[in-house]
Amino acid sequence: MVTDLKLPLGSQCIKYLLFIFNFLFVISGIILLSVGATIRTVYSNYNHFLDDKFFSVPSLLIVIGSIIFFIAFFGCCGAVRENYCMIVTFSALMVLVFILELSGGISGYVLRNNAAQMIEVKMKDNMEKYKNNETEIKQIWDNMQSSFKCCGAKGPDDWLEHNGTLPISCCPIPAGQMDQFNCNNQTKDVYRTGCVNKFGSYVKDHAIQLGGAGLGIAFVQAIGIWFSIHLARAVKLNYESV
Repeated sequence: MVTDLKLPLGSQCIKYLLFIFNFLFVISGIILLSVGATIRTVYSNYNHFLDDKFFSVPSLLIVIGSIIFFIAFFGCCGAVRENYCMIVTFSALMVLVFILELSGGISGYVLRNNAAQMIEVKMKDNMEKYKNNETEIKQIWDNMQSSFKCCGAKGPDDWLEHNGTLPISCCPIPAGQMDQFNCNNQTKDVYRTGCVNKFGSYVKDHAIQLGGAGLGIAFVQAIGIWFSIHLARAVKLNYESV
């Protein structure tokens, strides 16, 4: 196989730009890994209220971020050695990653639109488990209501319909009054906003981050694809002219 071909000055510039791009490519992989892993960890704290679809997008970004390190090897070696086969392999893998990132980005925005409806169904299903004193569900509900300052799925009435009483986490508990404090619908400071609204907005914000990360880095990948295709074409033309 012919390597170290003498490329025209313009193609030489593309060669080094592609090498620099691969460094940025690796950084983008780290970003995707970080965003995907962080959001997946956040979602795992409320996994009982989220559909599996919400975990698929961050998982996809984690996989893409991991694959990027493998792909960057072909890009760097192919560019430095002016190796046609490696550059073509890099280009093909870049196109695959571009499609996956585009899919992840679009999925993130689609989930954002369907978040509230999916979360409401899950929450109402888990209210029965809270009533049955399932420890894990009680802890998740109480942590969420205290953290997001919300009550029930759509509001306090949801708990009254299911349990007849409100969980203590539906109210801000005064310091030192945990044991004797009673939360009911007449309590002045009871949280009136439903958790579908508060938690749904929280999930939507993360879905936007996922979508933005996927689409934004996909745009950067498109530039890299153009570099690699141009360089592969230049290498092939020089090879044929020898």
